[in-house]
Amino acid sequence: MTTNSRRDFLHAGTVGAAATLFRRTMGAAPLGLPVGCQVFPIREQLANDLDGTLRQIAAIGYEVIEFCSPPGFVKTGFEPLVGLKAAELRRRIGDAGLRVVSCHYQFRELRESLDERIAFARELGLNHMVIASMAIPRTAPLDDWKRAAEEANRFGERTRAAGMQLAFHNHGFEFREIGGVLIFDELMRRFDKELVRSQFQVSILNMGFDPAQVMANYPGRIASLHLQDWSETEKKSAPVGRGVIDWPKLFRAAKDGGIAYYFVEMNMEAMVASYPFLKALKV
Repeated sequence: MTTNSRRDFLHAGTVGAAATLFRRTMGAAPLGLPVGCQVFPIREQLANDLDGTLRQIAAIGYEVIEFCSPPGFVKTGFEPLVGLKAAELRRRIGDAGLRVVSCHYQFRELRESLDERIAFARELGLNHMVIASMAIPRTAPLDDWKRAAEEANRFGERTRAAGMQLAFHNHGFEFREIGGVLIFDELMRRFDKELVRSQFQVSILNMGFDPAQVMANYPGRIASLHLQDWSETEKKSAPVGRGVIDWPKLFRAAKDGGIAYYFVEMNMEAMVASYPFLKALKV
């Protein structure tokens, strides 16, 4: 462990003690769901020190995590974790006091290795498998998105048969129009509502959309959320509760959307700063 990571871990330990007291005195977080985080923003630290980083996440107060498929994300920092068996990864996550409930997958790896990925997900103990991106070029026609949605439905049939929910994670590029049609709306129209749900990225607020309103348009179809706030003065992401998002409104919409989990998707510093706000938030 480097000097910086050791200092970060000790800091997180202090924060974790406070977070433990917070949990005992403040009760449940929004909607009574466990506070979770996605590991992609801290992937380098995770790959360099898996056990220490997992303990650090738990010390902050987080209870559940969302992972990324190591083979699918091998070029983005997960290569050191590719050799881990699902049972070993699950054990080490559990030993840190966390549960892994969801994982991101590349569209291509599901197309090419769906049975293998489903088997790994089941052994890992997942409830959700999430398509990280359709990986469709910006210049592609709407028909390409339509075909991808139909293919995702086929993935969803197999995922559902294995006892898990498939979801699709949006980015900003689904919130543009092709021929007057919003890509996100077309995807949601074509997804089978039982087989493929939305993992909704609330940062679309920075594109001028109201995330609560978008979610309200799709009751019962939101599997989970990715959380970041937005600083209007600095024009960049901010820890949850330190920006302009109306979080009570958003979580009321999320309740109607039917979410099972929400995950802070930010760096470690922002994860530390976001946790107390979420734990104290009542909706």
